[in-house]
Amino acid sequence: MQQYIEDRIIELAYYTIETKATVRETALKYGISKSTVHKDLQDRLPYVNKQLYHAVNEILMTNKSERHIRGGLATRQKYRSIVETM
Repeated sequence: MQQYIEDRIIELAYYTIETKATVRETALKYGISKSTVHKDLQDRLPYVNKQLYHAVNEILMTNKSERHIRGGLATRQKYRSIVETM
């Protein structure tokens, strides 16, 4: 694996751990696609740093288990703002 990819993977991992960010938030911050972030953190990180992988994976699983709640809250907020403007 090329060095710049390893550096990016480690940087993404530390950002995710420090901010408990979702894949979408991390992709937006670094200007890369969600699929690249996901591939880096899920597929490539175990080969680069096993300990970081376990920490990041825990955060990603937490985010995954909470995403249906966030989606519901976003929908609720959307329709509340529509009703308020009427």
